[in-house]
Amino acid sequence: MHTVAVLALDQVIPFDLTTPIEVFSRTRLPDGRPGYQVRVCAERDDVDAGAFALRAPWGMEGLRDADTIIVPGVTNPTAPLSPVVHDAVRAAADDGTRIASVCTGTFPLAATGLLNGLRATTHWRAAGLLATLHPDVDVDPDVLYVDNGQFLTSAGAAAGLDLCLHMIRRDYGSAVAADAARLSVMPLEREGGQAQFIVHDHTPAPQGSELETLLTWLRENLARDLTLGDIAAQSGTSTRTLIRRFRDQTGTTPLQWLHRARIRQAQHLLETTDHSVERIGGQVGFGSPTTFRDRFKRTTGVSPQTYRRTFS
Repeated sequence: MHTVAVLALDQVIPFDLTTPIEVFSRTRLPDGRPGYQVRVCAERDDVDAGAFALRAPWGMEGLRDADTIIVPGVTNPTAPLSPVVHDAVRAAADDGTRIASVCTGTFPLAATGLLNGLRATTHWRAAGLLATLHPDVDVDPDVLYVDNGQFLTSAGAAAGLDLCLHMIRRDYGSAVAADAARLSVMPLEREGGQAQFIVHDHTPAPQGSELETLLTWLRENLARDLTLGDIAAQSGTSTRTLIRRFRDQTGTTPLQWLHRARIRQAQHLLETTDHSVERIGGQVGFGSPTTFRDRFKRTTGVSPQTYRRTFS
């Protein structure tokens, strides 16, 4: 039987902790036998889980002969990793153990150095911090999970389910994984990555900044066919000065900011109205439905129709 050790660190996120416990514990093989034995392991007797404390039945010795180790998310991803945990995870990796993380569990996993030179993901809100703290990790904020073979990482919350189902499929095949997905009332594969869940808000300029009035004007004129020259004329500056100020104050270019603002408004309209996709594309300034669909999918990872079915 495949043994899964779930590592409960201090300030563990309860949802991230219980997701692999539930999914793997309920998995059954075609003959009815359980597919996994699940252990909850911790360095100390009592673990702070926010709203409650928990006592894990296994200490760090539970990692030694596990086939898979799961590192759930933690509320403080910048907390230093205990040397005991660091050494235990590294030792397991040296033995060939598969190690996966859920949400911000990527941070303690990255702190071991095992993700250096590899592609990894985490919750989209924490992706920038992960890239800053661990520059040797290739952070991809748009996907639900990344499988590097021995090391796997997933995005936030429900993406932990996606990762668990993916590992079940790797271990026992699609039929067993599909049954586990049905028990979780979850599709075996979700369309698109976590980009569709990212709120693509434009970076706000500080109050009283040079761009504050211009950004308000842009939000009110998303439907217009605006060029860089039009925006520069509205701001009363040259295009070169406009681009420089935008980069300094928003971290992006005027046209990139405009495209993102249009997609965010389109998301809002898809969620709150029954307007056709073609009409919404025109309302947010795209000259053709094809251009709108292409830009929307590039930004969110899914089509406008799929986004509407998911969020309306």
